[in-house]
Formats: sequence, C-alpha cells, structure tokens
Amino acid sequence: MSITLVIDTSTSRTSVGIVQEGVLIWSGFKDGATAHGPALPALVQEAITGQKIDEVVVGMGPGPFTGLRIGIAFAHSFALARNISVRGVCSLDAIAAQVNDKDFIVTVDARRKEVYWARYRNGIRVGEPSVSFPSAVTGAAVYPDLYPDLLAMAALSGNITEPIYLRHPDAVAIVDRP
Repeated sequence: MSITLVIDTSTSRTSVGIVQEGVLIWSGFKDGATAHGPALPALVQEAITGQKIDEVVVGMGPGPFTGLRIGIAFAHSFALARNISVRGVCSLDAIAAQVNDKDFIVTVDARRKEVYWARYRNGIRVGEPSVSFPSAVTGAAVYPDLYPDLLAMAALSGNITEPIYLRHPDAVAIVDRP
C-alpha cells in the first residue's frame, strides 16, 4: 500500500493531501498568498499523523518564486529525511484535470495584474505554460480561479525536476545589474 504526501504552494492556497492507492484519504488547505511558510508544516503535521509516507509529490509551478520555493524545499527536505522519492508535477496540469472541456485554458493569478496559464486540448497541455496579462489569453474557454487537484497531482507522471519560473527574479546580484 503506497502512501503519497501531496503538496502544492503554486497559488495563493497552501494545499496538502494524503493519497493512498489512488484515494484521497486526507486533505487540507490554508488560503493566503503569504501564508505558505507557517501553513505548510502545520498542514503536513496534521496530515501525516500515524502515516508512513512512501513518496512526496510537489507542485512545481508555475507560481510566484517564494511560494514555490517554500513548497519545493519542504518537499525535498521531508523526502530526504525519510529517504523517499520526490516527484514534481506542473500545477496547471493538476488544475486542468478538473476541467471537462475539449479546448480550454486554465489560469492562476500571477500577481502584477498577470496570470500564469496553459492551453489544453482533450485534457493534454498544448505548449509550455506562459505568463501574460489576462486580456492576451484568448482562443478557448478560460477557467480561472481553480486550485490544483491533489488526487490528480498524485496520478500525474511527475518528471519535472526544476521549478517552473516564468519571470526573471526581482532580486539581482550587483555584478549582474546593467
């Protein structure tokens, strides 16, 4: 019986779940774009009570830098301490799994009046995730304001090893400044 800890911090919601053999047996979340740091350990502590975790699945974005780093660093630290594997998934793909449409776009708030988005046909992502102003995201039905589905995250293949950052960092070393 495989038990998976699922973590996503790519949106304004910190989401944690426990999936056992394809069934979501525990889930919890805390809303707040700046709440990932304190919310994640509290949710995980509540989730894993009495559970022997076999693997960790983590949302790799796209998402804001700080939120992603909190979730990814926590997932890797948790897995390293227990000598278990970590799988990274595209958070937008886990959102798209909830949509039953032929041709659609999912979006999440990227702040700065922009959205992270990806287009899907028959549930399969077409191209790479992007960041744009909402007015530029056209051509199919748009599904905004959804959060990654934890069960879908556990079911995805999970071969993403690097965070999906779609913006350049705000902080730049002095030697790299123009």
